[in-house]
This record gives sequence, C-alpha cells and structure tokens, in this order.
Amino acid sequence: MSHAIDTVEETRESSFVLEDDISDDLRVRSLKIRHSEPKRKPVPRWAYASGAVALIALVAVAWWLHARHFETTDDAQIDGHIDVVSSRISGTVLYVDPRVENNQYIEAGTLLAELDPNDYQAALDHARSDLASREASARSAEVNVPIANASAFSQLTLAEAAVDEAEAALATEDANLVAAQHRVQQDQAISARAERDRIRYKNLVDAGVVSLLDYDAREAEALADAQTVDADQALVRAEEQKITQVKKLILQREAQVGAARTAPEQLSDAKAKSESSIGQVSQAKSDVRTAELNLGYTKIYAPVSGVIGRKTVELGQRIQPGQSLLAIVPLEDIWVTADFKETQLKYMRAGQSVRVHVDTFGRDYQGTVENLPGAAGTLFSLLPPENASGNFVKVVQRLPVRIRLNRDQDPHHLLRPGMSVEPTVKVQ
Repeated sequence: MSHAIDTVEETRESSFVLEDDISDDLRVRSLKIRHSEPKRKPVPRWAYASGAVALIALVAVAWWLHARHFETTDDAQIDGHIDVVSSRISGTVLYVDPRVENNQYIEAGTLLAELDPNDYQAALDHARSDLASREASARSAEVNVPIANASAFSQLTLAEAAVDEAEAALATEDANLVAAQHRVQQDQAISARAERDRIRYKNLVDAGVVSLLDYDAREAEALADAQTVDADQALVRAEEQKITQVKKLILQREAQVGAARTAPEQLSDAKAKSESSIGQVSQAKSDVRTAELNLGYTKIYAPVSGVIGRKTVELGQRIQPGQSLLAIVPLEDIWVTADFKETQLKYMRAGQSVRVHVDTFGRDYQGTVENLPGAAGTLFSLLPPENASGNFVKVVQRLPVRIRLNRDQDPHHLLRPGMSVEPTVKVQ
C-alpha cells in the first residue's frame, strides 16, 4: 500500500517538473519573438477625435438628408363623428332596449327607445276626421260650380226675357192708350153733336115744330154719348195707370237683369270657394302627415352603427324635443387630425403618404393626407386672437391637417377617436 502511494507522489512531482520546463521554454521563445519584432508607433489621440467627429458629421448629414423628406408632430389624435341621438317630440319613455348601454356596439336601425304614442295616435285620428270633413266640403263646393253657372246665367236670360216682355207690354199699352184717346175724341165729337141736336130740338119743341117725343130721343142720345165719353176717358185713365205699372215692372225687370248680370262674379265666387276647399283639403292632408310623422317619432332608432356613449335616457323619463339621449360613435369613418406648425406645411400637399404611430398599440398605420386646413386653428376658437391692439407677439401657428387611414389598416376597428398618434408625412 505504501509502495503505491510513493509511486503516485513521484508521478505528481515529475509532472510538476515537466510543466515548469514547458512554461520556461515558452517564456524564452516569447522573449525572443518580442525582441526580434520592430516596435510600432502609438496612434495619437487627436486622430481618434477627428475620426469620431467625422463619423458624427457623416451620420448627422445622412440623418438631415433623410429627415428633410419627412414632417412629423406629436400634437395629433384620432378623430371621428359623434352622432348625438335626440328626440324630435316630447313624451314619456315607455321602452328602452336593454342592449342600449355605454360602450356597447349597435347596428344602424336598432330600436333604441319608444315614447308613449297615445297622445299622438289621438292627434292622428283627429286629423284624419278633419280631412274627411274637408274632403266632403270640397266635393260639395265642386258640385256647386256648375250649378251656380247654370243658375246664374239662366236667371240672367229669364230677367232679360222679362224685360223684353215688359217693354212689349208697354208698347201695347201705349197703343191702347192712343186708341182710347182717339175714341175719346171721336165720342166727344159725337157727344157734342148730340148735345147740339138736343138743344136744337129743345128750341123746336118750344116752337111747336117737333114733338116732345123726338126731343126725348135726342136728349137720350146726347146723354148716352156723354156717358160714352166718360167711359172712354175712364178707359184712358186706366190705360195710363197700366202704362205706369208696366214702366215700374220694366224697372223691376231691369234691376233683376242687373242682379243677374253678376252671373260671372257668382261663378267666380263658386270657383273660389271650390279652390278654397281644395286648399283646406291640402292643409288637412298636411296635418295628417304631420300627425303620422309625430306618431312615428315616438320610436327612436339608431341612425348609424357604432359604439354607444354618454347614455342618459331612462325608462319613465319625460323628455323634450332636442334633448340629448345618447351618443353613437361610428368606427368605420375615422381620421387623424394632426396640428402641424405652419413652417412644416411648405411642401405638404394632399395625397402624400403618411406613417401614423399609435401610442395605444405601439404600431404604425399607413395613411394619406386628405386635405389641408382653410385657416389656423386659433381662428376657429371661441375667442380668436386680436392683433389690432398693437401688442403683437409673433407665435408659430398650428394648422390642423386631416389624414385619412388606408382602408385595410384597421379591419377590426380597434382605433378610437381621441387616441394620441404621431404622424410622419413624406413631403418629398
């Protein structure tokens, strides 16, 4: 056993001696090589500094050459439409869709809420009844037009015929009066002759030439002729009265003719009433249409598809026209509003490509400059700056540029209005 231990120790000592020899040999060789090679001069520090400066300058020039083709800003955000849903009529909310909650997505045409329709249904029934009444009045007025036409013009014809008849009767009575006057004159001449014969026979009777009987006959004849004259004169007076009555009748008929000659005006009045009734029918139809619309407005539908926000409508609530019930944010139509400095718009034009970095997702989206603004953003503020006071301080203005994202950039509609972005526009 002790012999084995001695053998191991001898082996270790021999290995140590061999290693020392090898290391000494290597050290000698390295010294020979070092003394045999010529010594190099060290590089001065100013050379390193010059190289670093040249490298930095080269990188700066390269960066400047690259950066001058791009304009970027961190004053930008995603914008979109916010459709505020409000009521067009007043009423009490009877129904609200359970899906109508904040941050919920709804489709266009979804029934959001419903108001109490009873009042508007009653108004519609009243409007329809009024329309039926107006239509009946319009039909009656339309029928009265031909009736008024026939009646008015027939009255004019009858009145004119009556005037002609009265004038003919006046002519007849005038002729009868002339005839009666002639008879009076004739009978007066006969009566005068009979009176002269009576007087002559009276003298003859007194002289005893003729008999009393002859005298009585002459006296009776004179009396009869005198009575005939009285009758003729009475007839003349009667004819004169008839003429007066006929003249009055003519005046009456002429007045009727004057009244009947308003036939065109009567016809125009009937037509005006008919047209007025037609206008009233149109007005009643408009009232019916308004009542139907108001009844339809009791149901409030989603105008667009999108995410609900700022919901205030609740069941049983009494709402007024124009009152905001909720807002819907469409996700299909969004864009980026980037407020660039006015010094950055020198080469910026519509149609240039844009890389939009969205902070929320840490990724880039591709888009295009859609249009440039019409004025600086400060001019659209509530209190635009007034530089006429003389206290003018030149400030670099910012102008909102609209950037439209490409259609295939947000297929899942993850972008939301209000997110901060950093657009970079390639201007050259």
